[in-house]
Amino acid sequence: MTNNLTSDANSIEHARTPLNPSELASRLKKLRLPTVRASAISIAEQAAKENWSHLEYLNELTILECQTRNQNRIQRRLKASELERSKTWDQIDWTRLPRTVRQKMELLRTGEFLKQPSNVLIFGRPGTGKTLLLNALGDSMVRAGYTVCFAPCVKLVQHLLAAKRDLKLPQLLSKIGRFSILIIDDLGYVQQSREEMEVLFTLIADRYERSSILLSSNLPFSKWESIFKDPMTTAAAIDRLVHHSVILELNVPSFRLEQASKDRASQDRNASS
Repeated sequence: MTNNLTSDANSIEHARTPLNPSELASRLKKLRLPTVRASAISIAEQAAKENWSHLEYLNELTILECQTRNQNRIQRRLKASELERSKTWDQIDWTRLPRTVRQKMELLRTGEFLKQPSNVLIFGRPGTGKTLLLNALGDSMVRAGYTVCFAPCVKLVQHLLAAKRDLKLPQLLSKIGRFSILIIDDLGYVQQSREEMEVLFTLIADRYERSSILLSSNLPFSKWESIFKDPMTTAAAIDRLVHHSVILELNVPSFRLEQASKDRASQDRNASS
């Protein structure tokens, strides 16, 4: 049986079929190799000019196919993440941030925190760049091959509450649980009801020691009772988030206020000139 298979394989290997570009394109389409289909002829012409071997030609085509598939995968994951596309690593003004924050962000960018997994908690006043850091880190993790879900806290809580009312909370938690990283932006920015905070705590507890949460808040832990409405729930939420975590404190001036001040100064100079 083995000899017959080998014989068949050899016959296929050595059989030569006249090249028909349209049929070749059709076969590559059926094999779902769109980049190979688009590049096969042009790369073949380059190979002929540069005297590539058959394996070198095949190697180049497969590299192009894999690169394209990886880029398409990244774009799909970025779309699913709902990250803000303009807020990436390159957009951060690192000179504004304390050295300890810069060092921690560089370590986080390696993705090592996802192996335990650990949470990332960013604290700071409004306008200090918390959302930008969360987005930039999320974007880097998507490009490293992880799945990310970004949501403002208010929007996330409303989705959880609606799912609970429709008796679909377990299904939503399962869906969110499939993401390697959940980013919750601006916890505590808007005061919410006890029922709303209960579903948020359920989400935090569901991800505990299973998947990472990246979270920003303008309130320190000492004021979180105003968020969760109950001392026991507050303590339990903090305990689960802090147990495995990296904490960043942005004790810097508001970037938005700084930018507004610069804009006014520029307008004044233009008006006086």
